[in-house]
Amino acid sequence: MLSLVVLAIGLSMDAMAVAAARGLAAERVRARDVALVAGTFGGMQALMPLLGWLAAERFRAMIERWDHWIAFVLLLFLGGKMLVEAWRGGDDDDEETSADPFAPRAIVVLGIATSIDALAAGVTLPLLAMPPLAAVVTIGVTTTLLSSAGLYLGRRLGAVLGARLEMVGGLALIGVGTKILVEHLAG
Repeated sequence: MLSLVVLAIGLSMDAMAVAAARGLAAERVRARDVALVAGTFGGMQALMPLLGWLAAERFRAMIERWDHWIAFVLLLFLGGKMLVEAWRGGDDDDEETSADPFAPRAIVVLGIATSIDALAAGVTLPLLAMPPLAAVVTIGVTTTLLSSAGLYLGRRLGAVLGARLEMVGGLALIGVGTKILVEHLAG
C-alpha cells in the first residue's frame, strides 16, 4: 500500500503544479472551478493508468517512447499561449483580454497532458500486488485532493502577488513540461 501511495503522490505532483498555475491566473476560484479542475485531473490520472494496465504488453514500448514528448509539447503550447495572452493584456484591467483559466477544453487538455506519464505507470500496476481498481481509485482520489489544494494555493499566491501572474502560470506550465521531458530523457 505504501508503494501505491508514493506512486499516487508522485503522479499527482504535475497535476497539482498545473492546478496552482490555473489558480494564479484566476481572479477568483469558485466551487465549480475546483470541481472542474480537480475532477478532470483526478479522473484523467485514474483513467490513464487503467488504460496503461490494459494495454501493457501490446503498446508498452510506444507509450514509454512518446509519453514525455506529448506531455512536453502540450504543456509548452499551453504555457506559451498563457505568456502571449499575459503579454498582450497590458495594464488595462477594464478589457477582458486573457482567456478563462477554467475553460473546459483547456482543462481537459491539461488533464491529458499531466496524466500521460500515468499511462506509462499503469504498465506497472500488476507489480503492486494490489487489485488494479484499488490502485486506480487511490491515484484518482490523491490527484483530486492535491489538485484542489494546488488550485487554492495558486489563488492565494495570486492574491498576494497581484496582477500579471498569468505569466508566472505560463512559465510554470512550461517548467512542468520541461521537467517531464528531462526526467524521461535522463532516466
